Amino acid sequence: MSSHANRPRRRTAPDIRARKGGEPIVALTSYHAHTARLADPHVDMLLVGDSLGMVLYGHGSTIPVTLEQMITHGQVVASATRQALVVIDMPFGAYEESPQQAFRNAARVLKETGAAAVKLEGGERMAETIRFLTERGVPVMAHIGLTPQLVNTLGGFKVQGRDPAQWAAIEADAAAVAEAGAFCVVLEAIAEPLAKRITAQCPIPTIGIGASAACDGQILVMEDMLGLNPRPPRFVKEYASLASEIERAIAAYAGDVRARAFPAAEHTYETKKRD
Repeated sequence: MSSHANRPRRRTAPDIRARKGGEPIVALTSYHAHTARLADPHVDMLLVGDSLGMVLYGHGSTIPVTLEQMITHGQVVASATRQALVVIDMPFGAYEESPQQAFRNAARVLKETGAAAVKLEGGERMAETIRFLTERGVPVMAHIGLTPQLVNTLGGFKVQGRDPAQWAAIEADAAAVAEAGAFCVVLEAIAEPLAKRITAQCPIPTIGIGASAACDGQILVMEDMLGLNPRPPRFVKEYASLASEIERAIAAYAGDVRARAFPAAEHTYETKKRD
């Protein structure tokens, strides 16, 4: 019997596309093997997000993240999982220059990580690139609304669509990425009424992050929902408070070390007994 016979089938981009209007799609970010293994049985997608620049490396934005960093973290997440569709963020500067540049870098990402899709930020302006990639075998997850890689031109991380005058442009972005062949689209920090409209109009699944429960799915940064971010965005629900637990454990460890209470006898090794 094949060693793969009892393995669950990994989800694919067409699987996610087919979930439009059905059971909500569950997605989280992951950047390391141990969290990927824990999340894999419970989620439909794991995004190796360029948010790792802020979460893991302490940058103030995602701009400094490199393609090599995305590939390194993508490799460990893909190798640690069996079920979830693994998607890799294309970092700033890796795809904007031309569709050809985007394809070269996206092909490298898929080859070197084992992931099955990439994510690009941008709506109408990236439609040509999305079409170029999907026609050449690269599944694309789109991302509109608040696009963090444009933080310098947006003037900060600002909610989109609060002014109805913005709606037409954002709706046009959603229509453009769907028509170009994206299998789903992230709606980030979009006012709820507009997110509902886009979800109703858009033929591909919408994945909300600070958008609306009406979206076809949801994604959060894992560290945010685990309570590891001291200043989480308003749209985050904390499902645990691990920061305080981690600090408590570290303080207890430090106290034991200073009191010479750790390591105790059960944590040490004895020499072999001779006859």
